[in-house]
Amino acid sequence: MNRRKFIQLSGSGMALSMAPSQFLKFPQVKGKMTAAALNEYLRSIVEVNEPSVDRVIIGDPATEIKKVGTAWMPYWETLKEAHAQGVNVLVVHEPTFYTHWDLEAENTDWLAAPSPGRDNYLKIRDDKKKWIEDQGMVIIRCHDVLDKVKGWGIPFALGQALGFTNEDIIRSRDYYNVYKTKPGKAIDIARRVAKSLSVANQPGVAFYGDENYRVETIGLGTGTICDPLKFADLQPDIYISIEDSVRTWIQTYYATDSGKPLIVINHGTSEEFGTRSLSQHLNENLKDIEVIHFPEGCTYRWVTV
Repeated sequence: MNRRKFIQLSGSGMALSMAPSQFLKFPQVKGKMTAAALNEYLRSIVEVNEPSVDRVIIGDPATEIKKVGTAWMPYWETLKEAHAQGVNVLVVHEPTFYTHWDLEAENTDWLAAPSPGRDNYLKIRDDKKKWIEDQGMVIIRCHDVLDKVKGWGIPFALGQALGFTNEDIIRSRDYYNVYKTKPGKAIDIARRVAKSLSVANQPGVAFYGDENYRVETIGLGTGTICDPLKFADLQPDIYISIEDSVRTWIQTYYATDSGKPLIVINHGTSEEFGTRSLSQHLNENLKDIEVIHFPEGCTYRWVTV
């Protein structure tokens, strides 16, 4: 996808379940909202395991918020677009600096030993860091909270994008939901999923397993927490996973040999709807601050001959 041409995603059909009154009220600093206060609010939504990556990643926490932006990934193009629209605080789901722990990741594989590849990454990282600081922008990460929050977080929002409601969930635990669906052949279910996700610029879905397998339940997880082998106990008839969490010699291989159907979609597609939910939540709770969402969806461009 060319992120210069931000895709337009329809918000219709996304029934969000949220109870703002249970959350921390926004702390005010001399009548003004700061990035630190927003981060504190986000961390209050649900308790997560510590240490967490949810924090102010870069920028001055004391920065007064002028306008808030939300996005799945803080691509440099997204940052430039946000800055052009007057956003000075961007809330994102994924890392800014190419590792899960962002600037604190010193032992990540590609950082572990000097190499041309490492040097290339570090140059881009440092150039991006300088640009963000020069613009006076602040980036807040909302990853662990958005993955875990019930009702409208990442897995729930994906289910809603596929046409389900929270009442359709028949089995669930943290990060995983199984939905009841209109019975049909696995290949027809895959086509329905592909059609639903086309609004996120997903050109199609990968399918493995028996095309004629009868499906009455669909199981999905949260981002990379969606390995079919790790939620088989919830017994969905068909799994939805992402390309970042399956391997062609493991999960897809098993699906092919066993016939148990598996649908694979893009990571950005699977989490776009959750970041839209976050944007809607902030719009409903930040009464005096404009919130803009920057859609991204499927992260690759589908090239055919």
